[in-house]
Amino acid sequence: MNHSKSRELFRRAQEIIPGGVNSPVRAFKSVGGQPVFVARGEGSHIFDVDGNEYIDYVGSWGPLLLGHRHPEILAALAGALEIGTSFGAPTAQEIELAEAIIRAVPSIEMVRLVNSGTEATMSAIRVARGFTGRDLVVKFEGCYHGHVDSLLVKAGSGVATLGIADTQGVPKAFCDTTLALPYNSVEAVEHAFRAHGDRIAAIIVEPVVGNMGCVPPLPGYLEALRQITGRFGALLIFDEVMTGFRVAYGGAQQRYGIRPDLTTLGKVIGGGLPVGAYGGRKDIMCKVAPVGPVYQAGTLSGNPLAVAAGLAMLRHLEAHPEVYAQLEERAARLCAGAPAGVTVNRVGAMFTFFFTEGPVTDWESARRCDTARFGKFFRGMLEQGIYLAPSQFEAAFLSAAHTDEDIARTIAAAGKA
Repeated sequence: MNHSKSRELFRRAQEIIPGGVNSPVRAFKSVGGQPVFVARGEGSHIFDVDGNEYIDYVGSWGPLLLGHRHPEILAALAGALEIGTSFGAPTAQEIELAEAIIRAVPSIEMVRLVNSGTEATMSAIRVARGFTGRDLVVKFEGCYHGHVDSLLVKAGSGVATLGIADTQGVPKAFCDTTLALPYNSVEAVEHAFRAHGDRIAAIIVEPVVGNMGCVPPLPGYLEALRQITGRFGALLIFDEVMTGFRVAYGGAQQRYGIRPDLTTLGKVIGGGLPVGAYGGRKDIMCKVAPVGPVYQAGTLSGNPLAVAAGLAMLRHLEAHPEVYAQLEERAARLCAGAPAGVTVNRVGAMFTFFFTEGPVTDWESARRCDTARFGKFFRGMLEQGIYLAPSQFEAAFLSAAHTDEDIARTIAAAGKA
């Protein structure tokens, strides 16, 4: 493939944007290459500025469950543009989107819209602390909850990809409010609560981890988190920014039958536009201003464009539940064609090929992957027109737009790579 235009754009970008990108993983640094600059997307495919075509398994990192430029979402956006892009005032469609979220997600009785997953997790943590009157928060190694200061302790996603030991710029006092434990270890959680139970406001967890690669919960793990937090008066927060509407219509909590106290959402609920949300029990959410003392605000929260796109997405999924069976079947077929010598983790339409032969159940087992071998695989796939996440420690995403031909081409390319 010719990548001359992408190389020139990257050269220009590096002069004026840190690392040449506006989010670190996009730089392709961990896979020993340079990013391709995308010109457009259509269905399950993207096209770069040099005219190369790729089958896309990034999908804007998860939100494009229906693929690029879905006609219902484009129509909704066109309608929103006829009205206006931002008012900083309430609109009727905000209520409709909130109602759609509440219908879908089992634990949410009241919800607040924000602009990103990071805003959602930051706000949920603040509400949990305000509700319980406690300061400590438990998170898990390799789980990423956005770039909130106190949650960047032993985080996944780009922090893991770039080998950054937490991050500079976060005061130690902030980190001292976070207890980072190994994912899938009930014993570690029990020990932490025995030592600090009266000071822990909440556990925040990706119920299916997507930010050290796709790592599902072991049987009984989420149930144990629910039981322990209830016993000690702490809240259980499910970070479903990635899994919400992705692994099931009602998210991971529907798939696994667990009811958290608070849930954070993003990605799919924006239909490809920037959006986030947090919600949960009404008695907890009533602590949020203006009805309660926990302050959170945002000028662009619930803006007409994001709400229109998200509402179109959720209405389509509600009307077409068969989408999930289709995604499950095609994702299973794709993962069955994975190359030899790798471990495949999959939940619904998110998956990861880990370049290690042992099971991957936590950050310690994920970090043992052969990242150099993954880099070679990534580059081999890219040159055959298969666009994967440029990191061993990210999930891949299937969309409803991926066809049987896409799956067959990807399996064949993986064998060659």
